[in-house]
Amino acid sequence: MSIWQRAVVLACAGVVAVTGSLTVGGSVAAAPSDGSSREVSRVLSVSPTTPTRSTVTVYSAAMERPVRVSVLLPRDREKPRPTLYLLDGIDGGIYTNYTQSGWTFQTDIVKFMADKPVNVVMPIGGMAAYYTDWQKPDPVLGRNKWETFLTKELPPLIDKRFNGNGRNVIGGLSMGALGAMSIAVRHPDLYRGVAAFSGCLDQGAPEYRQATAASVSTRGGNPDNMWGPVGHSTWDDHNPAAHVDALKGKPVYVAVGNGLPDPSLGIAGLASPVGGVLEGVVLQCTQSFKRRADAAGVKVTYDFRSGLHSWGYWNEDLHRAWPTIARGLGVPR
Repeated sequence: MSIWQRAVVLACAGVVAVTGSLTVGGSVAAAPSDGSSREVSRVLSVSPTTPTRSTVTVYSAAMERPVRVSVLLPRDREKPRPTLYLLDGIDGGIYTNYTQSGWTFQTDIVKFMADKPVNVVMPIGGMAAYYTDWQKPDPVLGRNKWETFLTKELPPLIDKRFNGNGRNVIGGLSMGALGAMSIAVRHPDLYRGVAAFSGCLDQGAPEYRQATAASVSTRGGNPDNMWGPVGHSTWDDHNPAAHVDALKGKPVYVAVGNGLPDPSLGIAGLASPVGGVLEGVVLQCTQSFKRRADAAGVKVTYDFRSGLHSWGYWNEDLHRAWPTIARGLGVPR
């Protein structure tokens, strides 16, 4: 086992059992007996917690179950506005029993975005799913069709319910960074920009694929059910670095730490003992992505900073990425 694989396994060692073949993120789907879905995607409920924050439950026809989504709204909602989609890390909301995204639980995003003319949408759930469409349902992680959800089902529902103008940017951290970047290169007409924090954005090398597969295994999933065996061509199809030319002309922000803590963040800058090792290898993967982006002539705003694989740094990343994100959304910085 490589140092990268060991780091992933150790960092993800807090495995949480999820039982039931289609029980994911606190929702249970009753799939039709013939394996098809006869229902349409729709908003099931909107539960406001404050005037600018709601939990929305959406029925996903692709995943055949309800999915919770956190939505932040600006104070001024008279005009149509763009939408920022932010994806979570590997546990996808488990620390709040799937009541909110890690973004709202671990960062100051609610306060930071309150004065910005933007909808912010954060899916809850998707543990170890990499926000992609899996080839097969998984006995533990269930039926995952997140790419379909985030590109075909959710955006029109959000725009209709929350006065969206059809302009979108997608971002994420760790697992969500790879998911966001993969979706961005595969759907360049839908997402006008992308931000990725501490994600392995080049899945070309065997050791990076094996590490991604290992992270799925730590949550009880079978990685072969995602994109097939690590040597399968489907991995190439979802590798952002292999399709980086799709990002030409778009605002793109990529941040990654060097594996060393930043003392200026204090307690917020700490992580698990392997947080430095994990971030150090993600740095290698990011450098590989940069080489391929540079060769393709794709301009990216990089932040090669100090830091570990932890929320304190991703909170800072969001603040620093905002000017790039704002360009993609077409709003003031």
